[in-house]
Amino acid sequence: MAKSFAGPFVVTFAIAVFVLMMQVLWLYLDDIAGKGLGFFTVIELMSYKCVGLVPLALPLALLISSVMVLGGMAEHYELSSFKSAGVSLLRVMRTLIIFGVISSAVSFSIADYVIPAANLQFGARMYDIQQKKPTLNMEPGVFNEDFNQFAIRLGGREEDGRNISDVLIYDHTKAATGELGQITANTGEMYSADDGRLFVMKLYDGVQYSEQRPGGKNGESRPFVRTSFKSYTKVFDLSEFNLGVTNRKLFSTNRSMLATWQLQIGVDSIDTDIAIRKQTISNHMVNYLPMLKKDTITYREKPPEVEDDPDKYGTRPDDESENEAAARRDSSRRAANASVARGTTIQRVSTRAETEEKPEVEDRSPVILKDRRTEAREKALAHPLVTGAENWNGINSLIDSVSTTVSDRMMNRARSAVRSISGQAKAAERILPGIRESRVKHIYDLHMKYSMALVCIIFIFIGAPMGAIVRKGGFGYPILVSIIFFVIFIILTIFCRKLAESFVVDAAVAGWLPCIILFPVSLYITTRAMKDAKLVNLDGIKSAFSKLFSKISSKSEA
Repeated sequence: MAKSFAGPFVVTFAIAVFVLMMQVLWLYLDDIAGKGLGFFTVIELMSYKCVGLVPLALPLALLISSVMVLGGMAEHYELSSFKSAGVSLLRVMRTLIIFGVISSAVSFSIADYVIPAANLQFGARMYDIQQKKPTLNMEPGVFNEDFNQFAIRLGGREEDGRNISDVLIYDHTKAATGELGQITANTGEMYSADDGRLFVMKLYDGVQYSEQRPGGKNGESRPFVRTSFKSYTKVFDLSEFNLGVTNRKLFSTNRSMLATWQLQIGVDSIDTDIAIRKQTISNHMVNYLPMLKKDTITYREKPPEVEDDPDKYGTRPDDESENEAAARRDSSRRAANASVARGTTIQRVSTRAETEEKPEVEDRSPVILKDRRTEAREKALAHPLVTGAENWNGINSLIDSVSTTVSDRMMNRARSAVRSISGQAKAAERILPGIRESRVKHIYDLHMKYSMALVCIIFIFIGAPMGAIVRKGGFGYPILVSIIFFVIFIILTIFCRKLAESFVVDAAVAGWLPCIILFPVSLYITTRAMKDAKLVNLDGIKSAFSKLFSKISSKSEA
């Protein structure tokens, strides 16, 4: 069994890696094409990406090879001979199960240790390639803008690639100062120098133009300069076309480049960030509502430079004492006003607006004119935070007991507090969904490392019994059957990821859901194969339809 299984497994694994690699290569083809990359650079990229495809190619290879081996044995009646000798199907599958367990361990080890490093190398290298400019290509009749702030057009180019004619160069290096330059030449030469580090254009019989836009306070015009030349040499630096090397630590925080323990640390860090944001909102409300208790839990130790950047952690130690003092003053003022409100007699202080006589308004029209202060007061009283305290009879008495100036100040402070608190809440409402989505992705990737390893064993219990049921070897039926189950697994994986990112299903459950769905299927298929039964028994369905048709025919005859 080991010898018969090893060969198809290696072949199908290589085919699976190649097919998956071709799909990935199409995604990056636009970034790679035309960059003048060497053969070994392309092989390096493909090697990094092939490592990342191993956890996906292993289950597919196990599925196809197990269907092929058991299908070939059933086709040549070898499996029937085993069963007639008293050897059960599970005993025959024991070697394949061992292969599945080993593959599961290898898959998890590669996903947890090798793939993060390979993805880090691939991501950094691909970023360098994306930032690299395409290979310099001077085509006649086409403007070339590969060089920064230069546009070059060649009217003609001879077959040797060196001699050129009808050259036009636009120079925008001094465009920021209002100076525009242009160079024209009848003939010239272009070649590389200094071991390909420089690009030289030697032009003959041309004119150089320089024009400055009007400037100065009075819009004074500048002179237009035209210089003729017999020979002019323009040197361009080709270092910007070289493939750079970016520091790989810049990409080390991406989820695909983290191991399981790093993903768990990332989840804990995100939870801490969410708790700190909630604590910041809570403590911000304490500044306006001193009767609330301040949250003093320390979620993360503050570095020494917190004094230089207090806003980074949402608190300002220097301003906190001032806020608390202001809160205490407001509290004492409210307490004094409340004591007046609780008195038996409340004397209302008349405002100037009320003491002024307005006979023409009272006599001529029933409409009561309101000034801006009265409208602001009524608007503040209609706020939900104020209407929620309507059962307390002292609120109106408290406001009526003070002068109009003081009441206006109270209303303005209340509106300012409401705007500040609601602004903090809305900012958190905008930011927190993105943070929670990042947390979901971290948890999903963490559990998918285990799920992709476990599915190797599940596919053994799907592929081997399916081979015994199909009883066909080779690459025909086995590949068809395997592709069906593998596509189902991929669809479930994508669907569960979308459910997790939409907060419909818990991220940990979504990571295990494909295995949870396929595990009962594997048990059912294995049970049917052990009983030498068909995958789907159609005899009962046929008998039910035959009884139904017979009843219909008997009723029609009657």
